[in-house]
Amino acid sequence: MARRGADECGDVWQLEPGVYVAATAAPCEAVLRRAEDFPKAPSPLFPPLKGSNRAPTAEERAHAHAARMRGLRAQAVAARVGEIAPGAACFAEQWPTGQDVEVLPAARHALAEIGVRYLFSEDAPTLLPFAAQLFLAREVLARPSRWEWPRWVPTPARRFRTRQQAAFTEALRPIVRRRRSSGRLGDDVLGQMLQPSARYGPLPEETVLDTLPGITVATFEAPTRAAGWILLHLARHPRAADRVAAEAASLPADPAATTSADLDDLRYTQALVREVLRLHPPSWLLTRRTARRTELADYTIDAGSTVLVCPYTAHRDAREHAEPDEFRPERWLDDSGSPADPGAFLSFGTGPHGCEGAALAMTMLTLLTAHTARCHRLSEPPGPPGFQVTTFEGLATAGLRLRATSRVPERSRFR
Repeated sequence: MARRGADECGDVWQLEPGVYVAATAAPCEAVLRRAEDFPKAPSPLFPPLKGSNRAPTAEERAHAHAARMRGLRAQAVAARVGEIAPGAACFAEQWPTGQDVEVLPAARHALAEIGVRYLFSEDAPTLLPFAAQLFLAREVLARPSRWEWPRWVPTPARRFRTRQQAAFTEALRPIVRRRRSSGRLGDDVLGQMLQPSARYGPLPEETVLDTLPGITVATFEAPTRAAGWILLHLARHPRAADRVAAEAASLPADPAATTSADLDDLRYTQALVREVLRLHPPSWLLTRRTARRTELADYTIDAGSTVLVCPYTAHRDAREHAEPDEFRPERWLDDSGSPADPGAFLSFGTGPHGCEGAALAMTMLTLLTAHTARCHRLSEPPGPPGFQVTTFEGLATAGLRLRATSRVPERSRFR
């Protein structure tokens, strides 16, 4: 791989004609923020079903985005912390002690329950089994293949994806119609999407139904990968885990009573989560395609070129983070223990196409970390690491197993 020089934007690498890598923090941020030059390619995991009458208009897409964000913005998440915390506490309480447990399936189940309940409230139990099948379809579709088929070819994986998407949609449709007919739309994300816009009116039913399968999987897919790395670091860094446990001791005995103020008090826990996400961003490589001839670092990049943005290397840029390969949660805190901003952080992207669910993901992961450390000390099985680091679609600790030892007597644990 040939490297050219760097200017004030940092390093950009050319892999081959028409393919570039933004390898350090400044050009990575530049690409993500300059959405007009480097737009995100429209490649939905769950495209509209063929039964949909038409593709949504640009106005409907803007309305759908604004409606989702009413339920996903930081203020909305903060108001519902008490609905998120019980699922995190349940994950910790149900972790069997004294045996090696495969982490990712258990974390995925817990985060799916939290995420689906956040999206659909009392209708979550109906939709959770279908959400699990959507995730399975996602996994099947993402598996590496010897052949790269055109998008229009109905491969077995794509047919399976369509069946699961259709099943989820048909389970969700009567819920949407019941809420609209009753006028009780709800204050969850689905309810926010059903609220009419003063400018556009109500979203068409098919637009709502086509939007939600992807959001549903996103609430727990990347957070599950992140949770694997976080729990591994709790096992490998017992002093940091002890500090999280001490901080988590102030959480309410009843998790449902947790408030945004309680979450704000988990400063070190949030710093630890951010540090793990810095070292192991779940989405470690992002793809953009140039819309027009433009400049990046010392390159003139033609329209139609591919630019790969690498948060993994950007987070290890020594110009942004001192000792960038070291695990140091304290770097995210100032001398008084308050949150600090030491440098680039692209685990949720940035700019116009930053992750819509960043606030929800951080809240879920912070509470999961706090409750786990409050209940347990974690350790790895003896011998060499028994897991594989996978990079396809995102960094994950495939096959990771950990053992939990209870920190507190059973009678004193919260219920």
